Amino acid sequence: MTTPPQSTPLAAAFRSLHQGRAPLVLVNVWDAASAKLVEEAGATAIATSSSAISWSMGFPDGNRLPAGLAMAALARIVSATSLPVTADVETGYAGDGSGYDHSRLRDTILAVLDTGAVGINFEDSGDDPLTDVGEQCRRLNVVRETAQAAGVELFINARTDTYLSGGYPERAFEETVSRAGVYLAAGASGIFVPGVTDLHVLHELSRRIDAPLNALAGVGAPSVGELHDAGVQRISIGGNTAKAAYATVSRVAGEVLGDGNWSELAGARSHAAMDALFGG
Repeated sequence: MTTPPQSTPLAAAFRSLHQGRAPLVLVNVWDAASAKLVEEAGATAIATSSSAISWSMGFPDGNRLPAGLAMAALARIVSATSLPVTADVETGYAGDGSGYDHSRLRDTILAVLDTGAVGINFEDSGDDPLTDVGEQCRRLNVVRETAQAAGVELFINARTDTYLSGGYPERAFEETVSRAGVYLAAGASGIFVPGVTDLHVLHELSRRIDAPLNALAGVGAPSVGELHDAGVQRISIGGNTAKAAYATVSRVAGEVLGDGNWSELAGARSHAAMDALFGG
């Protein structure tokens, strides 16, 4: 594998974004155009959404997207921006009906690094309720060792679905703190806990977890400032970007095919402005 020339500086820049006075806010993307639009809006980094990429290619979310398609989409996104890019790789695209293959996980990480991406989201979902802690740590070790061998200080955002899965109704907080500790020891750089927007819980998690804490936000969630005050250092919106965009498509189609009105097209970017994103 040949590490892209900017990979190491971008990796350092991305890591530093988790340590500033302001939180790292990520508007998740799924293709080159969405990446360019988010960059244009003033983003400091680009994050992909696995669900959004899956939907854009005709697959449901949840480790259903073939690894090759996921990496091709990531490569286009990375090539479209000068910002550091972090990739949502779900559970690593390394499992199937016959089990989980650590060598395939290594291939996924090498493919991520080949695109020039400098971070990943790596989750413990997929089993009932979550991947065994020991096995998840083995996977994290593979990720970290693969990246280090390639000379890239990959930012591994370890996602735990202790709250989102609903599998720990009486002890989600304790399970989260426990998993966070062992994931960090196994090579994770930060901890992502989707499904929690309660500021008190987030504050306590940030106090107990010795790494940048990532929260998933959306309609009804506290503001960026409130989340940061609670100790959250990274805020992302996941597939919500794509869901908002696809809702616009649905409204436009419904109106045009319904009463033949064009009002939903008001405010659309011009053809020239879209071409200009790519130097046209």
